[in-house]
Amino acid sequence: MSGMSKIVKTSVNILFPLTMIFGLYVIAHGHLTPGGGFQGGAIVASGCAMIVVAYGSKWVFKQIKEKRLSSFESIGGVGFITVALLGLVFSSVFFGNFLAGSNLLFGTTPATGSTGADFNTGGVLPLMNFAVGVKVIAGLFVIVLVMAYASSVKEWDT
Repeated sequence: MSGMSKIVKTSVNILFPLTMIFGLYVIAHGHLTPGGGFQGGAIVASGCAMIVVAYGSKWVFKQIKEKRLSSFESIGGVGFITVALLGLVFSSVFFGNFLAGSNLLFGTTPATGSTGADFNTGGVLPLMNFAVGVKVIAGLFVIVLVMAYASSVKEWDT
């Protein structure tokens, strides 16, 4: 798969950062609004797929190393398990809310209770969403790259 026209590349250059921001927004606010780690990760991975379509798989293979994607996917998985085990250790429940009432990360919860605008209302869910998001971004982008590679092997041989 080779690169597309200058119009497509310019459009992707404009849309790619917007797609990344929106995907990260969905990941970060998944505990307050519809969305979360998987949905936001899929949005970010679709932005990466736009890059593959616009610039071609050969260019992307030069820019992105397989080991980096593998390490990002591993970091997401380890982060997910770490958050779950921290809940088990500190609150005696798997994925327990060990951040509730502590000054550890987000400050104290107001005396009247948390509000919808308080980031800590999700407990450990935002941390879990970020871990899942990293894993989904890397995993789906690897799938896109493998499909792009499979479709362009004959093209590279000629």
